[in-house]
Amino acid sequence: MIKKLLLKLNITFVSVVCISAVNVFCTTSAHAQNYPEKTITMLVPLQVGSAGDTVLRVVAQKMSDNMKQAIVIENQAGVSGLLGAERVSRSTPDGYLIGGISDSVLNFATNLAEKVNFDPVGGFEPISLVANVSWVLVANPSLGAKTIGDLMTLARAKPGTIDYASAGSGSPHHIAMEMLTRPQRISMKHIPYKGATQSLIDVVSGQVPVMFSATSVALPFIKQGKLVALGVPNEKRSPLLPDVPTFAEGGISNFNFATWVAMFAPKGTAGPIINRLNLEVRKALEDPAVKDKLLSLGLEPAPTTTTQLAKMMSDGNASIRKIIKDAGIKAE
Repeated sequence: MIKKLLLKLNITFVSVVCISAVNVFCTTSAHAQNYPEKTITMLVPLQVGSAGDTVLRVVAQKMSDNMKQAIVIENQAGVSGLLGAERVSRSTPDGYLIGGISDSVLNFATNLAEKVNFDPVGGFEPISLVANVSWVLVANPSLGAKTIGDLMTLARAKPGTIDYASAGSGSPHHIAMEMLTRPQRISMKHIPYKGATQSLIDVVSGQVPVMFSATSVALPFIKQGKLVALGVPNEKRSPLLPDVPTFAEGGISNFNFATWVAMFAPKGTAGPIINRLNLEVRKALEDPAVKDKLLSLGLEPAPTTTTQLAKMMSDGNASIRKIIKDAGIKAE
């Protein structure tokens, strides 16, 4: 009698669990099928006007047009983007707050910070890579350098006296210069700023003579003659700067540097929503007008699968961690 009662109770419990699971699945499926039903917020933990911000605005606008639903960009660049990235990771996983985050936040800033309140590798649902960001080494004309070889000669003649700007200690701008100067055994003085925009403005004005910059941000000033492009850290010359030699052509071999920007959702976001967003990123980047716009800014459209982006995050984070440790870079 007792066994029959326990068996009956067990069957009832299992039935309730199964029904609950089916209800959750049906609710999630219906939610995903109708997604998006309201405005989506894309949190961008980068400065307005930075390369990553620029590409995300272009792509988000096309996604919004295609999805017939507004995507509002919100910038939160504080603490090197860590606060914004943490907010994305901790948000409700319903697809209505997603992140447009660069490796400058997930790989560079997280490895520099003493404490990070989220998992930069496993704390998000990857949606898709959006674009690779090309870089260029630029100088104010007053420095007198026209090539990367000129800069190396000046730096060796006056060790530690030539300043270079960056978007902050441990930023891509800083890491790139460390990667350049350390093997060349030259010393330059680091001037960290709180963001890429202001640092470049001060190089344009001549307050600081040189820096690495995303091509998209520096390109207008190069065209106006306000900055000199010393070299591009790519295997091939940039189609945007066909007269500017690569680092290898300038005498610096085996030096390549690029960054990326991607879209992520909070951990636990339903698979169908992630798949929909991945599809919309791809559709936006395949649009000829979007593609031409990004390429004209030195941004290479590069959609990926979610799995490919997850591997990029893991590999990139480990690589940058090693560079920061070997160079002894500390937060300021």
